[in-house]
Amino acid sequence: MDLVDLIAEKKFLGQEFLTWLWFKSEERGGVVELPGSGDIVVVFEKHMLLEFGEGEAFEKIVCQGLQAELNEARTGLRMGKKLEQARIHLAQGDYEWHLTLKGSLFEYRSVKSPKTMSAGDESDDPQAAEGRILERVGLLETVSRIIDELFRLFLQIRIGTQWPAEVDKLKNWIQEK
Repeated sequence: MDLVDLIAEKKFLGQEFLTWLWFKSEERGGVVELPGSGDIVVVFEKHMLLEFGEGEAFEKIVCQGLQAELNEARTGLRMGKKLEQARIHLAQGDYEWHLTLKGSLFEYRSVKSPKTMSAGDESDDPQAAEGRILERVGLLETVSRIIDELFRLFLQIRIGTQWPAEVDKLKNWIQEK
């Protein structure tokens, strides 16, 4: 089995993760508890891409609107479509990120890091420029770690004994509204 076949075979896992994360974010009003890290704000916003079918019958549906107006995406889930991509707002402490997460490849797109004190500093000082770069790298590492921890939590539930109960909650969530 080559890499492309392996990715195609396992892409469901990223799609399940995105769906589960959307459910978890709404379960506690936009807050997901990460063991060891505390509460993380997770809000799905404006844009979702759902997929359905294979080959010539393959469909993509883009759902856009305010968070409250993403009922079209939930209707797509009811119809068996898979959440493939979503625009997500994450916050931890004083820091907020906006990013697009693609499920099948676990790919981040359009990552907007938090504004920082040094963001307005446009001096030509090499040390200041290096500091801005290091600060941005640190913020990107932080958001990557948060997503990794969320995925780790998903996997613990997914392969654990609590998965059947979680699936029941997910199905109920998809069916409401």
